Amino acid sequence: MTGRRSRFKFASAPNSWGVLDYPSPSWEQSYQTMLDEMVFAGYTGTELGPYGFLPTDPKLLESELSPRKLKLLGSFVPVVLSDPASTKIVVEQIRIVGGLLAALGAPFLVLADAQSEERDRIAGRVPADGSKGLNAQQWKQVAKVAAEAAGVAEEFGLDLVFHPHTSTYVETPQETAQFFDVTSASKIGLCLDTGHCAFAGGDPAAEAGKYREILRFVHIKDVDEKVMAQVRRTEMNFEQAIAANAFTIIGQGSVDFPAFFRALEKNNYSGWMVVEQDVTYGATVVPPVESVAASLRYLQEVAAAFDESKVL
Repeated sequence: MTGRRSRFKFASAPNSWGVLDYPSPSWEQSYQTMLDEMVFAGYTGTELGPYGFLPTDPKLLESELSPRKLKLLGSFVPVVLSDPASTKIVVEQIRIVGGLLAALGAPFLVLADAQSEERDRIAGRVPADGSKGLNAQQWKQVAKVAAEAAGVAEEFGLDLVFHPHTSTYVETPQETAQFFDVTSASKIGLCLDTGHCAFAGGDPAAEAGKYREILRFVHIKDVDEKVMAQVRRTEMNFEQAIAANAFTIIGQGSVDFPAFFRALEKNNYSGWMVVEQDVTYGATVVPPVESVAASLRYLQEVAAAFDESKVL
């Protein structure tokens, strides 16, 4: 050990406690307990989660995070990118969330296409021929919304990154490539989610290499290949896949994390990674605090091979 500060820092997120993107019984759990468990597990940062779950008053949120030494990293903002009405919606949502993030010095705003019933029915099974994807006009709308979002995010000093997401119209590696082709003028970065990438049939290490110039944020998830095989041969939707434990404790699934970290090392990537496990609230076999702690221990072991100092 040289004592040099680690190049990697790991954060947690409310979805590992089953917190959904919309108000539900999962929002009734104590966020203070959740934050305490993040710290107990060894994390030094968190994402905001859905707006309204954690306090939305900047001073109150700061009073919860600061004593726990948790850094706020950003917020996930899903919108229907191909809908003409989304231009106004995304601006309104970023302005609502942006003020809170900026007040606490959070660096990222994570944009994603919103989940849809049509894509939910074929999540993990999207045809490679584009027959279930967006048309040329819809892609033009995507570019327009992304450009508008980038401009508003810049007003708040936020780095806008895009998250290819399961059950949306930007899920697969092919759709991700199309997204960054049509939005190249917006300077939007990539938030690569290893689990969603694998769910969609992609190789996280290969994607990290492909987008090394714009890879600015990472979400860490792992997937159970046995469950994924079931997803691909049945009509299981995304919610059902989560309930079937498609996402696992990191290191217990099929994602090749040594290869992924090797790609990050080649890219000279450094900074935050958000460790997540999509779970069904109230139905976890292993308590979330134990799952996120086990995930962090595994990642620290893997990352240590690529860093001279102990990973934070």
